Amino acid sequence: MSLSPIARCAAGLVALVGIAGLAFQFTVSLEKSGTAPDALWAMLRFFTIIGNALTALVLLSAALGLRRIATPSRLGGVTLVMGLIGVIYTTLLRNIEHLTGNAQIANYLLHYAVPLLIALFWLVFVPRGGLTRLDPLRWAILPLLYLPYAIARADADGKYAYPFINVAQLGWGQVAFNVAVIALGFLIVGLLLVWFDRKMAPTNHTVRPE
Repeated sequence: MSLSPIARCAAGLVALVGIAGLAFQFTVSLEKSGTAPDALWAMLRFFTIIGNALTALVLLSAALGLRRIATPSRLGGVTLVMGLIGVIYTTLLRNIEHLTGNAQIANYLLHYAVPLLIALFWLVFVPRGGLTRLDPLRWAILPLLYLPYAIARADADGKYAYPFINVAQLGWGQVAFNVAVIALGFLIVGLLLVWFDRKMAPTNHTVRPE
């Protein structure tokens, strides 16, 4: 997949927005934790941080023309992951805490700006026809791996990253239901993304084999 110079510039701008959001969040975590390693460890508790970091990496690779990293599948994957982050935050987490200063800026960039910008980038600049029906299953690997990681961290220090996976308060049954609903929505939107990609592909385009 080859991106135009304008598309590569756009990818770089979106990556910089994500990097700025991560930088603002790092200053907040550093103030609370006291040391850089502790700040990074605290940040990596959250799927938002992991998703934004991967998105920045893929888009920075696209901006630099590194096609082996910025593949259609990975661009579609980070678009879907950031969509998940934006939807979960606005529907379930937005009113949990009142943020100010750098925390508010980081929150806006990571939960609102990057999800919107990556969606627009994918719609406008990414060539159509590069996705397959297996891609949503590949994209689901990241959130599925995150779940046991998040619960293991919570078991170690008693701090759950998100209330809807708080096994101590909700129990395994409710957490399993919450995760199943989110996973189902993720896969459905992923399949819609693939359908749209194929629908808008040039008629003479041959989709890569699955």
